[in-house]
Amino acid sequence: MAELALAEPAVASRDIVRIELEEHAPLPSAFAEADRLQAVADLLAGNRFSPTGLPPGPYVLHLALRDGRLVLDIRDEADAPLHAYLLALGPFRRLIKDYQMVIDGHEQAVTEGAAEARIQAIDMGRRGLHNEAAELLRERLDGRVTLDFETARRLFTLVCALHQRI
Repeated sequence: MAELALAEPAVASRDIVRIELEEHAPLPSAFAEADRLQAVADLLAGNRFSPTGLPPGPYVLHLALRDGRLVLDIRDEADAPLHAYLLALGPFRRLIKDYQMVIDGHEQAVTEGAAEARIQAIDMGRRGLHNEAAELLRERLDGRVTLDFETARRLFTLVCALHQRI
């Protein structure tokens, strides 16, 4: 999948060195699983994730959904808990639903051998939703965690993967 080039400087640090996702069930498709794996690989290759008031990373990030909330459980490299943030999923629900519909449409278009122009149009819609969700995630974490745009985009992909497992 093509990524949107952004004006922010390239990600150079690796504040998150491991990601643990709460897993209840497999993802519904190989495409969704590949999307999740790519987001994890990209995050681990480079990210900027700096929680306010915590010692500098590296961090292990445990992500889970509980009682309609996103849990960001931040731990040190030895997996000792440092701090957990809870974010209400309400503001993300429309974006998660729309993102899933676009992903399903993209997968169907690829499977059916649709024209490249149609696939690219669907992918542009996916990127737009991804960007909107990344900005919302950065807003919701403002003052608590500083993260760059690409890290926020990839975390949103993982939030969607967790949501698909429900």
